[in-house]
Amino acid sequence: MGNGNKAEMLIAVCAVITSAIAVFIAWDQGRVMRAQQHGAVYPVLQADGYVSADPHVREIGVRFRNSGVGPALIESVDLLKDGERMDSLISYRDELQEGYDLSWTSMVGRAVAPGETINALRISWPADEISPVQQAETAAKWGGLTMQVCYCSVFKRCWEVDGLAENTPARRVKACKRSDKDIFEDLSPVTQVQDVLDPELE
Repeated sequence: MGNGNKAEMLIAVCAVITSAIAVFIAWDQGRVMRAQQHGAVYPVLQADGYVSADPHVREIGVRFRNSGVGPALIESVDLLKDGERMDSLISYRDELQEGYDLSWTSMVGRAVAPGETINALRISWPADEISPVQQAETAAKWGGLTMQVCYCSVFKRCWEVDGLAENTPARRVKACKRSDKDIFEDLSPVTQVQDVLDPELE
């Protein structure tokens, strides 16, 4: 092989190596950019119970807060008792001290913006309708449940987090399965609304 052929071969090898390096750099930059994009919209969702009291009103409830930097798209909200999934909270509602006012917000399918706090469940009494001891006992009973929430970022990266009785760091999951219904919906007096809309249902 002549010197000319050797030089051409060396140039060709260098060109291949240079191309490979360029491809690697482009791939690495793309990976870094994707990581930056995901980091820029990273949601951190928390579901916590709360208790409050003032001279006029006593409350217990559940709040959702997004402490991250991107919207949290909620796909499912499940309540567990001793590790078993609950289909309804009606039995808990029926044992509430009389005189309460209950309001709820459907969370399944909702987007929680960064820094936003939503009262998913609020149960309140006039201060003279429930004693501090009764309020504490009711809060303890509801607080004994575990709320399991599955949510995703706008880039479809998903996490699962436990709240109320357990407060664990969010764990990555491949995907979230959308709930067929919201666990809080059963707490509303649906039958009363149906009776008003259609008295013949009785």
